[in-house]
Amino acid sequence: MAAAVRAVPVRLAAVRAGLGALGARVLRALRTRRGQRRALQTLMLGCVLALLPSTWMHAAAAGRVGDVAQAPKTPVAVVFGAGLWDGEPSPYLAHRLDAAAELYRSGRIEVVLVTGDNSRVEYDEPDAMRRYLTERGVPDRRIVSDYAGFDTWDSCVRAKKIFGVDRAVLISQDFHIRRAVALCERAGVASYGVGVAEPHDATWYFGGIRELLASGKGARDAVLGRDPRFLGEREDGVRRALGTQR
Repeated sequence: MAAAVRAVPVRLAAVRAGLGALGARVLRALRTRRGQRRALQTLMLGCVLALLPSTWMHAAAAGRVGDVAQAPKTPVAVVFGAGLWDGEPSPYLAHRLDAAAELYRSGRIEVVLVTGDNSRVEYDEPDAMRRYLTERGVPDRRIVSDYAGFDTWDSCVRAKKIFGVDRAVLISQDFHIRRAVALCERAGVASYGVGVAEPHDATWYFGGIRELLASGKGARDAVLGRDPRFLGEREDGVRRALGTQR
């Protein structure tokens, strides 16, 4: 044990020496025209690979995204969670729910599937979303909760496999909605996306940057067909809600 402890500084010194030598070689290479050209090519390749998932999702959602007024009449709307503030929907989530309530009042949808995170007792996105919608005139019997919508892919797969949704209007912010449409289409849900417009402030730009990272994960999940973190038994909540009177 003592020998192993004494060996740690030696190993760290070896690692530092190795990194230093590597850094020196990289710097020497960058001083040459050939090294600079290779570095630029590597950077460009990295940028292309980083943008591929987002590009695929934009292409997959082409012609399937609009605003509330353009949404086709569809039995089910899916609203994705977007965080809570002191137990209430965050502004972005509230705007998504406002769009769902407007679609319901106009008769374009019949049922709202609210999907979000309820992985711990003190954090319950679906119930907060349900309360918000009922306060704005959507009957409780017309709202179905998915408590295991931990990310967009999980929500899309569960909408299809657990709740039996074959066609839906999806509601999210404009920077996220194309990913939602692409992933739900991949999961077997024919989708139209309602992109809620927001001011292009710091939060909006942060969301856009985050989408680049999330698109990579989403594309990987879609290609590999990853099962949701929690799948569970099939539920008939959407079917029953569609069978109730307005």
